[in-house]
Amino acid sequence: MFESLGEKLNNAFKRFRNKGKLTEADVKAGMREIKLALLEADVNFKVVRDFIKIVSERAVGTEVLESLLPAQQVVKIVNEELTRLMGGSQSKLVISPKPPTVIMMVGLQGAGKTTHAGKLAGLYKKQGKRPLLVAGDVYRPAAIKQLQVVGEKLEIPVFTMGDQVSPVQIAREDVKHAIQKGYDMVFIDTAGRLQIDEVLMEELKNIKAEVNPTEILLTVDAMIGQESVNVAETFNELLDITGVILTKLDGDTRGGAALSIRYVTGKPIKFVGMGEKLDTIEPFHPDRMASRILGMGDVLTLIDKAQAAFDEKQAAELEQKMRQQTFTLDDYLDQMNQIKKMGNLDQLMGMIPGMKPGALKDAKIDEKALSHTEAIIRAMTPKERTKPEIINASRKKRIAQGSGTSVEEVNKLLRQFEQMLKMMKQFSGMGKNKGMKMFGRMKMPF
Repeated sequence: MFESLGEKLNNAFKRFRNKGKLTEADVKAGMREIKLALLEADVNFKVVRDFIKIVSERAVGTEVLESLLPAQQVVKIVNEELTRLMGGSQSKLVISPKPPTVIMMVGLQGAGKTTHAGKLAGLYKKQGKRPLLVAGDVYRPAAIKQLQVVGEKLEIPVFTMGDQVSPVQIAREDVKHAIQKGYDMVFIDTAGRLQIDEVLMEELKNIKAEVNPTEILLTVDAMIGQESVNVAETFNELLDITGVILTKLDGDTRGGAALSIRYVTGKPIKFVGMGEKLDTIEPFHPDRMASRILGMGDVLTLIDKAQAAFDEKQAAELEQKMRQQTFTLDDYLDQMNQIKKMGNLDQLMGMIPGMKPGALKDAKIDEKALSHTEAIIRAMTPKERTKPEIINASRKKRIAQGSGTSVEEVNKLLRQFEQMLKMMKQFSGMGKNKGMKMFGRMKMPF
């Protein structure tokens, strides 16, 4: 999302990098470019005006003009002010000291409210909570069914009273149900409209009055640009929201909403949706997002993703197998699935300092290739997976037919696996660090 903005900001910084010392005129010219970059990214005009004013005041101070490395100081100031603009620090979801914690999900139709109610419930389920999803949208056709499908995928129960009962009554009864059954988090999926109207807001006010939610989270579609800020402002005025979930942040849009919402509403972005899958939701860290925008990477989020996908016991077993040269195609499949868990390769590369998001546009993990590799391995017998050297021509033909692939694809996988085993053999006697460095250079089949 911020690829274009990041590029334009870095072009503006080049104006400073070419100077040994900066003058006020240099700063003014550079700030004009930064201002244009922000406006083109659809950042609210008032936000841009105040942001440029603060950055300019700091940039013409002694910390920059008398610095030995003025360009770095300007980048540092812009980074700090972007972070402050988006909230300064992470704003966590408030957990009620007396369960259940009631989260009321609000927003316009099509923003991803129902899906993100599920994503959020799934996130907290992984943290040991007992969430309950509540079908409070009785107007949109199939809204209840959609939430039930999401709940089924995540193995989270869904409370519903059908579409003939008022949402206020549903909200009241679901909290009673949660208390009786021991659910400690309740996510109420409320109705949305194609536009804000009095009936919608009155109903939401009544639900709020009935259940006194711990959090009111507004789901906003980042793809609608500046309009998302207007939506957030209106919902906040009428409901006094506690936070925002910004969805579709993986989309190819200008991204100004993320830089404007906190400033305009005074309410924090708490989570961001980064894709369609039910695990693609992240806590929002203003400092990490500022670093991503400026091309400084986001190593902490990358580590978080790796740790979420990383099984320490499995990793220890893998290292042992590598050393003893007992690595099988089953282990190969496990490693492939670990990498898949980390998500989109292009997004991950954008978190590495110095790497631009979009640098690997043509090198994304090929889901089709992954599924073919998995199908081929699963079509093998346990003995073939352990001892692939026994796979002769007739076995290859059977595996290709069983996996819906070709003999050529089976041969390719076996060749790559053989190359990996040879590489492992080379470093099986090396020290741990040197060996793992070589392992990092191995070619995987995707």
